[in-house]
Amino acid sequence: MTKRELAESYFLKGYTCAQAVVLAFADEIGKDGNAIKTLVKAASSFGGGFGRLREVCGAVSGMGIAVGAMFGVDEPDNAKKSEHYKLIQRLAGEFRELNGSIICRDLLGAKIAATNPEPDVRTPEYYKTRPCAKLVGDAASILQAYLEGSE
Repeated sequence: MTKRELAESYFLKGYTCAQAVVLAFADEIGKDGNAIKTLVKAASSFGGGFGRLREVCGAVSGMGIAVGAMFGVDEPDNAKKSEHYKLIQRLAGEFRELNGSIICRDLLGAKIAATNPEPDVRTPEYYKTRPCAKLVGDAASILQAYLEGSE
């Protein structure tokens, strides 16, 4: 199963966009089940464009969380931070080029940020009206291509 298919399947099971992308890369992040569970819990804050505020797309945030878990900086070293930020900007740029934006409300066609914290009920109709499964697939494909190219 490709990372795209894996991320899409997690989204269709009810995980947020960010969680779906993180889970798709669980093997690359590491074998520690507790660490993966912690990352998935942390990613839950980024669903709906950061807590349903419709800001940065959760798929992009999930990609960033996964990259941070794999290659992140754990010390206050500006040169290392700069290199890490270049990678994040590169991956987010690829997502933007593919989809026109990295902002959730733009991707959903919403005019304003949401303020209702209640997640939508996941029904077949919900999935038909949202591009999110494709977007998590796009994020996963971008990250997979990066990983394959960096080996």
